[in-house]
Amino acid sequence: MTVHSELRDQHQAKQPVSGALAGPYGHPFHPILVTVPIGAWVSSLVFDIASRIVDRPGFLAHGSAWLIAIGVIGALVAACVGFLDLFAIPTGTPAFRTAVVHMSLNLAVTAAYAAGFAWRQSDGYPAGQGVGAGQLALSAVALAALGLSGYLGGKLAYRYGVRVADESVQAEGYRTGPA
Repeated sequence: MTVHSELRDQHQAKQPVSGALAGPYGHPFHPILVTVPIGAWVSSLVFDIASRIVDRPGFLAHGSAWLIAIGVIGALVAACVGFLDLFAIPTGTPAFRTAVVHMSLNLAVTAAYAAGFAWRQSDGYPAGQGVGAGQLALSAVALAALGLSGYLGGKLAYRYGVRVADESVQAEGYRTGPA
């Protein structure tokens, strides 16, 4: 691969497939949308743990299930925009391979949480009982996998610069004179 083609590939990965859907240049929507499932799923794990500690855990178990549902819906929305970002990355590159692993992990995590939600709904919410040990373990493992996927997402943005403005554009923020 020549230097020219590498620069072309890097420039391509910074441009949105559709600015209206994926966010304009330098302002991708995917990173802000992922805060919904991350926040919901972290909170659901906190509720799960608390449901095993408090005297009346029913409201925490029920709340955790609905936080999981919110996270699944948020993850599906974030995934749609993430697919648009994936399409901007040239195939056969380390950035593309990293993005495919990132996407695969996220889809597996979302499927695990969807299954966990269905499991909780099928069990109902027995009065006075917290979240079961299996359900708690599923959430903890899924959240750990989400952490790994988040690391890869950070690598895409901060190492490979996917959907991040070019350094020449970033330099505008560090000029000391009038623009």
